[in-house]
Amino acid sequence: MNLTTEYTGLKDSLLTDFQVWESQLAGGEKSTLHRVRREAIRQFDRLGFPTTKHEEWKYTNVGALTKQAFGFRSSTNLTVADVGALLVPHLEANVVVFVNGIYQPQLSRLVSPKADLRVEDFADAYQRDPAFVEQHFAQSAGYEHDAFTALSTAFAQHGAFIHVTDQKIIEHPVLLYFISDARSGNVASQPRNLFVVGRNSQVKIAEFFHTLGNNTSFTNAVTEITVEPNAYVEYYKVQEESEGAHHIGTTHITQLERSRSFSATITVQGGFVRNNLRVGLEGEHCEAHLFGLYLPDGKEHVDNHTVVDHAKPRSYSNELYKGILNGRATGVFNGKIFVRPDAQKTNAFQSNRNIILSDEASMNTKPQLEIFADDVKCSHGTTTGQLDEDALFYLRSRGIDADAAKSLLTVAFAGDVISQIHLPALREYIEQRVTRKLGQV
Repeated sequence: MNLTTEYTGLKDSLLTDFQVWESQLAGGEKSTLHRVRREAIRQFDRLGFPTTKHEEWKYTNVGALTKQAFGFRSSTNLTVADVGALLVPHLEANVVVFVNGIYQPQLSRLVSPKADLRVEDFADAYQRDPAFVEQHFAQSAGYEHDAFTALSTAFAQHGAFIHVTDQKIIEHPVLLYFISDARSGNVASQPRNLFVVGRNSQVKIAEFFHTLGNNTSFTNAVTEITVEPNAYVEYYKVQEESEGAHHIGTTHITQLERSRSFSATITVQGGFVRNNLRVGLEGEHCEAHLFGLYLPDGKEHVDNHTVVDHAKPRSYSNELYKGILNGRATGVFNGKIFVRPDAQKTNAFQSNRNIILSDEASMNTKPQLEIFADDVKCSHGTTTGQLDEDALFYLRSRGIDADAAKSLLTVAFAGDVISQIHLPALREYIEQRVTRKLGQV
């Protein structure tokens, strides 16, 4: 493969890694999947990592990440007890564990009938049914303009493959745990996830990201979700990573006629986080709800980019993202709503609300509407400010000290998002994590 490698650092090492490993990747060098991989690695080479000169990365600098050296480690000594300490308590679920991006069947357990729900490693799914995987892989998460998605596509090997067959309501949620074990050195992982929810079916899926150890980790996660006609997906992403974690996450949800989606992205902790979420409403009468909560403090950086693309008539979307920033943290929210010419009778609403708790924290927010149809109802809004002084005074006048009053108000502010979580056990888990962090305010 003729690849130009004039750049040094992480990009150079990844191009070399691909040349070394490509024959070992799922499907082999002659497969359709691998032809896509080769196109993607060439595109990654052409694009390079984005800089702050790119409009989409104006406030998020990946320079520190690209200067790091990472190892890909496949072995693990984690036990069931180690993983158990990370699980959501009191929630009967299908549990699927990945350590450093590699599926760990000995740490996983499935409780739903296989006839209704197929959950397996991406590589195993491709070996079993290559035509089905090729039908959905890299269809919505395009790599033409996104270096990180191109990188993920080139190295697509491990990750979660979930297929819900038609006419099935999956009782038990699927919990995916992605654990970066950085205890013995810097580590990188690139989980590539592919979910297909069949016609008239329903499923709840949650992705959890954790870091063990104090070394640097790099997670480049891409998830593609297809929601077929009259189907429903409930999708959660929960990030509890370390200060040394670099997380680039991209999720694409494609909805067909009369399908519904719910998504909640909760960033409790993570040194450097960029979340990209795109929801494409490709059929009539679709419905999408997007929620987000981010709590950066210290020197943490959290960037959320969302796109809701209304392509067909008579669909509805509602989006609420809220942030609480402290210390020297930085936050970014960029939310776009597209209403295409054919998407008449669209209702689309977006709101971003932020509280700044320190003089050194900062937030950059940019809501956008691009409307090419005339019979629509759309709105967007954003606010960034401090805690309500009148509310603080009221609580203080009732004998509540200043720190406790701030904690009460910030937890209540976050509660608008937490209350939307439909799974009671998960809602309680998130509430505890958020309250614990905000209690340090």
